[in-house]
Amino acid sequence: MPFDSPRHDWTKDEIQSIYEQSLDTLVGQALEVKRANWPDGALQKSQLLSIKTGGCPEDCGYCSQSAHFDTDVDAEKLMPLDEVVAAAKRAKAGGADRFCMGAGWRSLKDRDVPKVAAMISAVKAEGLETCVTLGMLEDGQAEALKAAGLDYYNHNLDTSAEYYTTVVTTRTYDDRLDTLAKAREAGVKLCVGGILGMGERRADRIGLIHELSKLTPHPESVPINMLVPIKGTPLGESPAVSVTEMARAIATCRIVFPKSWVRLSAGREGMSEGEQALLLLAGANSIFVGDRLLTTDNPGEDRDQSLLDAVGFEASGHDVMERSHKKSLIDAR
Repeated sequence: MPFDSPRHDWTKDEIQSIYEQSLDTLVGQALEVKRANWPDGALQKSQLLSIKTGGCPEDCGYCSQSAHFDTDVDAEKLMPLDEVVAAAKRAKAGGADRFCMGAGWRSLKDRDVPKVAAMISAVKAEGLETCVTLGMLEDGQAEALKAAGLDYYNHNLDTSAEYYTTVVTTRTYDDRLDTLAKAREAGVKLCVGGILGMGERRADRIGLIHELSKLTPHPESVPINMLVPIKGTPLGESPAVSVTEMARAIATCRIVFPKSWVRLSAGREGMSEGEQALLLLAGANSIFVGDRLLTTDNPGEDRDQSLLDAVGFEASGHDVMERSHKKSLIDAR
């Protein structure tokens, strides 16, 4: 089966040729790769909590939390530990297997490391996989988070290197890559993806996947987001990207990153059940659940269960899904 083992020598032209195949061929190929590496009919439920909202000094053009833009999001302090633990318990009771915590910061401050580490340890003690997205990292911080029990660090590249400065000017692409390197060096798994629908061209979507393919090893988690336009942000009037374009991106990621989680992330609230089903069939094996993501709406529990019933998928733990994934590695030898 072609494309069933990770490669790190992908060219942009090769990725483009995959991305631009007829949709039936592309999705069929992605399903073959998924079946060779992951269990059929199973997905992981993740839940995301904003532990520190608003007041961010970055100017990411899509973000309601930026202090540069006039949105309805007010700056708040870091959540108390007990509130985070209570939210994690509710997430687990609702079927989540992975709990992600995000803070509206440019970078993690040393004074906040012990507080965030305590949150990670407490969430881990609840039996949940842990992920944080805290902006840029300084030396030694990733090691402290790892020691607390952190599984994943999320730090998206957002888009291609060429289009990046159209979206963000307060930090560079290399800044993002440097933070990813710090997390990787500390032994933390990477959660790295991007956002579609920010006015980028298809070439930029392909360029993003190519940039991700150059990371060695590949990110263990690749979230693909559809922009949720926020009034008051520079990208608040962006035209919606099509669901079929989302399907192309997800299917291409499944082929290029056969051993990675491909996560259907922001944007599901505005999609029909059939549109979401297409994206799962294209190769996504994780969704974000709960009524909210960071500051935007998300389908609730009833809609999510209806979706799973429609496609015949069951929520499964990462340990079960990755056990199947590891077995495929052994069988391939």
